[in-house]
Amino acid sequence: MVMTELIPREASGQLVHLLARAPAVVLTGPRQVGKTTVALEFVREWNGAYLDLEDPRDRAKLTDVHKYCERNANRLVVLDEIHRIPGLFEPLRGIIDRRRREGRRTGHFLLLGSASIDLLQQTGETLAGRVAYCEMQPLNVREAADTDVDDLWNRGGMPDSLLAANDADSFGWRFDFIRTYLERDIPALGPRIPRETLRRFWTMLAHDQGQPFNAAVLARSLGLSGRTVGRYLDLMVDLLLVRRLPSWRKSVRKRLVKAPRAYLRDSGICHALLGIDSFDALLGHPVAGGSWEGFVIENILSGLPAHVSSSYYRSTGGAEIDLVLEFGGGKAWAVEVKRSSAPRVPRGFHTACDDVQPDRRLVVHGGDESYPLRDGIDAVTLGDLCAELGEG
Repeated sequence: MVMTELIPREASGQLVHLLARAPAVVLTGPRQVGKTTVALEFVREWNGAYLDLEDPRDRAKLTDVHKYCERNANRLVVLDEIHRIPGLFEPLRGIIDRRRREGRRTGHFLLLGSASIDLLQQTGETLAGRVAYCEMQPLNVREAADTDVDDLWNRGGMPDSLLAANDADSFGWRFDFIRTYLERDIPALGPRIPRETLRRFWTMLAHDQGQPFNAAVLARSLGLSGRTVGRYLDLMVDLLLVRRLPSWRKSVRKRLVKAPRAYLRDSGICHALLGIDSFDALLGHPVAGGSWEGFVIENILSGLPAHVSSSYYRSTGGAEIDLVLEFGGGKAWAVEVKRSSAPRVPRGFHTACDDVQPDRRLVVHGGDESYPLRDGIDAVTLGDLCAELGEG
């Protein structure tokens, strides 16, 4: 499975819209997800200027930020790995404000970064009212429509992994990706965490894909405090490598599990951490069910606007909904995830729906067709559901 053409990314369309209404746009996403590729497309099409702030030569060009921006006043300036020089945000604010007074209000800067929370906080504090945000995620089933869903699940959505010539090359790329994060990227962002400890933590999250996050159990296994383990999870969420799915909290009738669920956001990285190097090995691995669930949830959430809230429902009695989507105005969907192409809906899903009262009840399965089930439940393929959400 080798694709030679560049895959169009949904983030590109979002960026066009955001740059048309904001002076600066922040594009976040994990390393190697394709941010720079998309940004360079804008540089070519918009006659922009690109600086990689990990390159000392490009950093030197910003010794006088005002002079550089003045020379490129009529161009889109792309600053990659912007978190490397947080002191840039203050002069950028002054430049944006001056241009606003001159009547030039939009499309000045595209800022790229791999760490989400710190970058959003820095830009939010300094560039408040001047910046819009876009998160770029691994390839989803809409973007990789020409790829078999099982290949996308097995290899994950990182472009270099998905497009590798064979499974061995894909697995090797992901193994190197993990090592680079542990040896270079995370230390460069500041946290001083023993590499092997963080690898063990990351691997434990992969083993527990989709389980409620139990800091106490992980802490005992790692010989750390629960608070330290919680900080590790915060770091992985900040790096956009892990999704923290909160528990649904609206019930006053049921005792609910309150701990969030943790999912590695890219299924291919999850598999590499566990040494799963082929699709056959994946199907025989105990994590297959949890991995498929995380893969489905990540694909669903990648097509939703920011105002849609997501959570899971689980009562202490075992009633459960894998994903609750709330669209506003009281509208909610309940989503169950099953790998089987002939899914059976557990009793606990019906019990949970009695509490949540969703407008729509869905079971996402691993087959090729969508069809209605009993009791107002629709069995849908992941591709069909994501296509519907993408059109909404």
